[in-house]
Amino acid sequence: MEKTEAAKKTKWYSIREAAEYLDVGEPTIYRWMRESKITFRKVGDSTRFWQEDLDSVMQVFHSAKDLDQARAVCPVCRHDDLVEGKVRGAGLVYFVPKKTKFWTLKDSFVETTARICARCGAIAWFGDTAKLVKLRSQAQQKETDETARPLEEPQP
Repeated sequence: MEKTEAAKKTKWYSIREAAEYLDVGEPTIYRWMRESKITFRKVGDSTRFWQEDLDSVMQVFHSAKDLDQARAVCPVCRHDDLVEGKVRGAGLVYFVPKKTKFWTLKDSFVETTARICARCGAIAWFGDTAKLVKLRSQAQQKETDETARPLEEPQP
């Protein structure tokens, strides 16, 4: 029982430890605190950080090849056990971008897939980006055609 309680105990980081953990200088930590870029806690006169606070400061920028790997991890708890499926309403639920007008609604639908995290239950929803690119280029082409069309002069 003691072992599980010790494992659950949150590790507190001082400003110096936080700077070492993030591999930045202490002045940077102070600046982030002033700019509200990092969450911190005050215990009396001491400033303390949880590891989650420090980890949330780091931003991850994925390359295009890492996109599939990013979709395989829960955006909330970072767990990797995701179950793939679809989100349904009265029928299939689709994303329809603004400024897309087609003869049938189905032509402007962007099909979606979803993954639910087996740990926390968060649902990540993904759309067909190739279809979105196609719809946007069609909408831009339509706008270009409409603006390039000469105005008809009224008949006397």
